[in-house]
Amino acid sequence: MRDQGGGGVAGAVVSVLVAAVLWGTVGPAQIWADTGAHPVSLGAARMLLGGIVLSLLTVRPAGLRTLRRPGAGRWLVLSVLVTAAFQVCFLQAVERTGAALATAVAFGTVPVVSGVCARLLSGGRPTRRWLWGTGCAVAGMGLLLLPGSGARAETVGVVCGMVAGASFGVYIAATKELGSRGVDLGAAAPVSVLCAGLLVSPYLLVAPEGLAAPRAVALIGWLGLGTTALGYLLFTRGVGRLDAATTGTLSLTEPLVATVLGVVFLGERPGPLAAAGGALLLAGLVIVSLPERRRAAAAPDPVAAREVPSAGSGMP
Repeated sequence: MRDQGGGGVAGAVVSVLVAAVLWGTVGPAQIWADTGAHPVSLGAARMLLGGIVLSLLTVRPAGLRTLRRPGAGRWLVLSVLVTAAFQVCFLQAVERTGAALATAVAFGTVPVVSGVCARLLSGGRPTRRWLWGTGCAVAGMGLLLLPGSGARAETVGVVCGMVAGASFGVYIAATKELGSRGVDLGAAAPVSVLCAGLLVSPYLLVAPEGLAAPRAVALIGWLGLGTTALGYLLFTRGVGRLDAATTGTLSLTEPLVATVLGVVFLGERPGPLAAAGGALLLAGLVIVSLPERRRAAAAPDPVAAREVPSAGSGMP
């Protein structure tokens, strides 16, 4: 960990941990509210509200100017597109498969895709740890897609969760590329969320049903202010003082919270195959997130140094 004092590191751990807990409530809150609103409309409203608040709190003119740096434009556009895809597909997955399985599928997919992106961009061979984690994730998703898995919903929900996780993995790569070009990520992330909300906003006119109901307004308020604005602020406050492995391990709290809330408060009871698939997905996430043993005589791996296979990176 990179910090000057133990208190600073402890504060960073608490910030990232609380952010992961907040993000873990997204799926359960959506199901508990049971608003009847379309998931895409909910995602658009969440991104618009969270993006506006984040921009007001964190974006400064100097940070916005860094978005015009050479080579940053295409990565910023990509981050907007995958932010929109993540929000839309994740909320769809929650509606179709339940909070626990949707979160397990999405965040079990993240390290697989982020690892592939890191290697495509920087070269190098896959590590044994990443291969084992990827194998667990693929096997877990295969179990979930089997007929009679006992999952609450159809295959479409699992696929939506996989697309959400893939979008998140690409977002991690795009964020790292923006940072390598000197872009202020404190400006890039809120701009990405807000622009993604604007991109999806036409759906608010296509399917506005249920959005004005009190429960929907409360849900959008929580998703936009609690899980997006507050979660992002806490995460960015702590992540800069922690190494990637620690951040990845702390981010395991997110699917854990979603699973506990889904089972205890929402009555979600996956069947044996679905439970085994979810466990394999989480096992893969654990494998790629835990610190790797350092060899005394080994030279540093430039690919591993660039890769951040964590579930949390500012876009819950």
